[in-house]
Amino acid sequence: MTGTVLQLNVSRGGIPKRAIPSGELMAAGVAGDAWRYPFHGGVRKAILLITIEGIDELVSRGFPIFAGALGENLTTRGLDRRALRLRQRLAVGSAVIELTTIRTPCATLDVYGTGIQAAMYDAQVQKGNPDSPLWGLSGFYAWVVQPGIVRAGDAIVLLASPRPGSEAGLKTGLYIT
Repeated sequence: MTGTVLQLNVSRGGIPKRAIPSGELMAAGVAGDAWRYPFHGGVRKAILLITIEGIDELVSRGFPIFAGALGENLTTRGLDRRALRLRQRLAVGSAVIELTTIRTPCATLDVYGTGIQAAMYDAQVQKGNPDSPLWGLSGFYAWVVQPGIVRAGDAIVLLASPRPGSEAGLKTGLYIT
């Protein structure tokens, strides 16, 4: 599975995030990015990835959103959200990220319309069921396995599945290859 970085996004906190031409993905997230609330972010949620195809699907349902509107750091093109799975690793520019969890949408997104949370997240997604038609619409959080530079237009490539125990890197801050 391959795709491209449509947009790399940051903000000083809150939504929307605005496009930047390039940035550094670090353990804490994208350099220069911030969160309004401390429970957002952290090592396991350093990066939020959302597909433009998913954004387009929500636009077709009447929600006035755009790349960066949902607070994502990486807006991608060409990745099939329905085929993405937790623990998959993606090479993005010179960085490598690992998908850690599905994003649970919060009431902050209601500025884009009542019902947006239900349009992107259901009980099946909450249970981790990738068979839900809403799988991945709310986005995927990821941790940064290998820091690096990312630019709009960079390729995104699915890498081999991680070894069992890669979660240990999250606890120690180290990742041993």
